[in-house]
Amino acid sequence: MIDKPRIAITMGDPAGVGPELILAALSDKRVTNAVTPFVLGDAGFFGFMAKRLKLKAIEPSSLISLSDISPKTIKPGSPTKESGLAMIRYIEEAVCMAEAGVVDAVVTAPISKAAAKKAGFKFPGHTEFIAHLTGCKDFRMMLGGRDLKVVLVTIHEPLSRVPRLITRENVFMTIKIAHEALKRDFGLRSPRIAVAGLNPHAGEHGMFGNEEARVILPAVKKAVGLGIRATVPLPPDTVFYRAVRKKEFDCVVCMYHDQGLGPLKLLHFEDGVNATLGLPIIRTSVDHGTAYDIAWKGKASRESLVAAIEMAALMSRARRCVVLTRERP
Repeated sequence: MIDKPRIAITMGDPAGVGPELILAALSDKRVTNAVTPFVLGDAGFFGFMAKRLKLKAIEPSSLISLSDISPKTIKPGSPTKESGLAMIRYIEEAVCMAEAGVVDAVVTAPISKAAAKKAGFKFPGHTEFIAHLTGCKDFRMMLGGRDLKVVLVTIHEPLSRVPRLITRENVFMTIKIAHEALKRDFGLRSPRIAVAGLNPHAGEHGMFGNEEARVILPAVKKAVGLGIRATVPLPPDTVFYRAVRKKEFDCVVCMYHDQGLGPLKLLHFEDGVNATLGLPIIRTSVDHGTAYDIAWKGKASRESLVAAIEMAALMSRARRCVVLTRERP
């Protein structure tokens, strides 16, 4: 019998919805039955939030308190340097625990980029910071739920810059990282990867653009040459139907942010998960921000955090099986 995965959960921005979501999630049987949680945050602040929203307090054995933030110095929706420094410390400690094997995965609640910047944070977000901490250069963002998973070649880029960033190497590495993660972290022996074209109708034989023939197809052929089951560039307006309704693919590699996130959020607006592929550790996160407008009101849905914890547990179990298989004589 394999023990329940040990999951480090970072509190995120205390001025946002992270603390209340963690309190709510840890009272959910889907979480308590699936994982052994270790929450990295602030004991006093969690106590304040539990009392404020009449939520069950976190068990002391499950809480690692790394800061001493007074609720009097923090207001909902108002990031500070103090909260920024605390957020960064939670992430650093969680990554250290994962690298040391103390926990099997890291799940992150949303942070405030404004607070992080005040604290001297020089990274665009969680993903890049964790990649830096783990020394990982090739990583990709996957957003997913039960019915659809998308992996992005480019992320937060102006649409005008996207065609220049769609290079053969970027597309190939995205396909390769997605393939390896689906095998190692999701237990798929031979993942089926759909590759979306950049242009309408995947270029229509060059009538609406030539990136498919000039850039994307050569990257696909290189991946296929390594034994990866990837498709030729497919029309973006039909590929998601084939992935979701027809169940033809395990994930869709998308060329830019909204190409993938539009369909994903239509299906998984509340329970979508953000997972960073390619890291030496497992890291998942909620698929939303700090939600300052509803912070500290008990209105935020726990579903994305619960789903992120469940996915981290699934990935942890898959990696354990890979290790056991390799060690088997």
